Amino acid sequence: MKYYNLKDSKESIDFRTATIKGQGRDKGLFFPEKIPYFEEEFIHNLSKYSDEEIAFQCMKDFIGDEIPSAILKKIVEETISFEIPLKRINNDISVLELFHGPTLAFKDIGAGFMSRCLSYFLENQQKKVTVLVATSGDTGGAVAHGFYDLPGIDVVILYPKNRVSPVQEKQLSALGKNIYALEVNGSFDDCQNLVKQAFSSEEVNNQVFLTSANSINIARWLPQQIYYMLALKQWQQIENKAPVICVPSGNFGNICAGILAHLRGLPTEHFIAACNTNDVIPEYLETQNFSPRKTVATLSNAMDVGNPSNFVRILELFNNEFDALKNKISGYSIDDKKTMQTITDVYHKDHYVLDPHSAVAFASLEQYIKENPGKKGFILGTAHPVKFPGAVENAIKTKIEIPQSLEALMKKEKKTVEINSDFEELKRFLLDKN
Repeated sequence: MKYYNLKDSKESIDFRTATIKGQGRDKGLFFPEKIPYFEEEFIHNLSKYSDEEIAFQCMKDFIGDEIPSAILKKIVEETISFEIPLKRINNDISVLELFHGPTLAFKDIGAGFMSRCLSYFLENQQKKVTVLVATSGDTGGAVAHGFYDLPGIDVVILYPKNRVSPVQEKQLSALGKNIYALEVNGSFDDCQNLVKQAFSSEEVNNQVFLTSANSINIARWLPQQIYYMLALKQWQQIENKAPVICVPSGNFGNICAGILAHLRGLPTEHFIAACNTNDVIPEYLETQNFSPRKTVATLSNAMDVGNPSNFVRILELFNNEFDALKNKISGYSIDDKKTMQTITDVYHKDHYVLDPHSAVAFASLEQYIKENPGKKGFILGTAHPVKFPGAVENAIKTKIEIPQSLEALMKKEKKTVEINSDFEELKRFLLDKN
């Protein structure tokens, strides 16, 4: 399988190179040259396959012979080595719980897969590699855990100061060793822009071997298809019609992976991009006007993105045909007041605790079902409520217990370096560290 640069189609590379490079010339994202389809027998008989076999079938065509089958099977087995259950909240809405991994967030799947692929590809690499990543919350912790203490790899994480939760901050800043956390005086978009500038800097790249672990990296983006397939396997056991899938959406890598799985054969009634007040994409779906803007801070901070990088991949999936895209995706914008009310209502009515991101998704899907009676679907539960104790405990008036796996981490001190949203400061850090 070859991957081409969406900004320069002449740049065409293999999976290994795309994983290591992260992004292409002119900050372009890589995209598969062709979309491999699932066999109908496979889709209709998922219950006959183990989760590990489903994950392997998801990924094998994108990687080809660049990773031997036995090693790829081991990689996917380790990537999904925790529970990924689909649970009913009420008669119409279920939730795919993606927060049972090591950092209690859906990004454990993508980061886990990517870190294992990168470790395999760099096994005999002499030069130290620096994984450079921007995070609005959960990516940082997942990447830090995935790459922690791996020989020959440093991780530099940029995150917006005072805009991540206490748990998220500890997960990305308290590990030490080869993990470096930079607090940026700015927004997530500022962090993302700094990362893109670093990848475009000839001076930096001549001295530092950089790669990315954001969802712009294909090895982070593509494996997110796996949990959509695992959800379908469970969905087929409780419902006989295709689901509406509602995804909390920030940088749009998650929903993009779901749409890719759908185009490969995953039966889906409709997709909903559930956004907070950072509503660039819901506005685009209404007006066909794509107008990035300054990020607004919200309770669902991992979705605080004013210029979603992965939306260009969604446009490519639909051949830049607005009507086709509009027919398959709806966008909703949910403010903090509605988010809090949803957490409260679902807790009291359905006895289920939502985190703010999942609450945005629940409110969006609930609204869609009101507008389209008879539809059913599921939301993606992207993070454990304990990662957002302030908002959740205020909404349900009950304390959330910290899982044992987090207790030791929360006692550690954070280790960070504060920088301004100034590329010269990031450049100096990267060159000095190297």
